[in-house]
Amino acid sequence: MYQLSVVLLSILSVFWPQADAPVPERWHAWPVTRIFPLVVPGLSPSGARVTYVLAGVAPEAPCRVAFQPAAVRPGCLTALRATYADSTQTYVATVGIAVLGVPGPGTYRGARPATVRPVAFPGGPAERFGRRQYVTGALAGSGDPYLVATAAGYADGRAYRPGDRAAPRLRAVARQLAEALYRALTR
Repeated sequence: MYQLSVVLLSILSVFWPQADAPVPERWHAWPVTRIFPLVVPGLSPSGARVTYVLAGVAPEAPCRVAFQPAAVRPGCLTALRATYADSTQTYVATVGIAVLGVPGPGTYRGARPATVRPVAFPGGPAERFGRRQYVTGALAGSGDPYLVATAAGYADGRAYRPGDRAAPRLRAVARQLAEALYRALTR
């Protein structure tokens, strides 16, 4: 009888999906592909339509490991990170989600803000993305239990150089991804 009840409940859940998890619980209630979609539509730094493709998802990490020191917020419980590459494989960006016990501050707009630490994934466009390749980033959050941070750079592994004229274009990539994933997680 117990097995029949489980089967019936499973079948019913397909036709009557459960209510969406409350915002504070989504980080551990949702599947990873809902938190970090396989593709995120957007615009390239030149304004053309582009798709940002998931290169990989890192294991959950402590906030002090996943974020640059100045970006760690009080009340940060854990961090989730993934790296995306644009469809031309020119730019890469790591997206970090800080799960906050206490809602965090709003967005930050600066040339090279402290954000998430880049995560490289072997065998693809994000293979050479690391601390030295971080050009710019963005933060998105406004009083919710999440702060979404991005770190963007070039897929070819070139290191950051102060005064890089492409930084404003890369900042647009970073902001776009931060805001898209933040909206998906909190609405």
